[in-house]
Amino acid sequence: MNEILVLYYSRTGKVAQLARLVARGIGEVAGARARLRSVPPVAPVTAIAQPPEPDQGAPYATREDLRECAGLVLGSPTRFGNMAAPLKYFIDSTAAEWASGSLVGKPAGVFTSTSTMHGGQETTLTSMMLPLLHHGMLIVGVPYTEVALNRTLGGGSPYGASHVGSVSGENQISDDERIIARALGRRVAEIAVRLEFHP
Repeated sequence: MNEILVLYYSRTGKVAQLARLVARGIGEVAGARARLRSVPPVAPVTAIAQPPEPDQGAPYATREDLRECAGLVLGSPTRFGNMAAPLKYFIDSTAAEWASGSLVGKPAGVFTSTSTMHGGQETTLTSMMLPLLHHGMLIVGVPYTEVALNRTLGGGSPYGASHVGSVSGENQISDDERIIARALGRRVAEIAVRLEFHP
């Protein structure tokens, strides 16, 4: 079975919702299943260490999750046009995986959520791709053959799945955003199955 790691950080819950939709798409592909993992929050000054497992939601990721996966889908809210610090902090700890090449040749995709339409979705998606390229991963986007990508009035781009929330957070994930997130999961899983990568 090809396990696709869906690794994300979510503060308000929208990225976590997208992660579950990506995981649903992965589950629609024969021979693939999703492994949902999150990362703990970070702060400039750490007062209390985070518990080894969160109180709710997906377990925290380990570097072993990266080594064992057949593909990766990375998700983060947008922070000034870039990924959030907790996810970057985790990625910055993967020098051993980079040195060993444990992610080389595996497919990867990205997803994000912003409060506003022009909140930096595409720059966040492309910034998340950069370390994946350094790891030698094969970047998977969403092609325009996905009808929802042509129709969406909210999130979604050829770079990856996304959601446009609102400053107050009341906007729910739209039908098109849901379709695009599942399509991204399916595409990464389909490519992993075709490659039949087994760690």
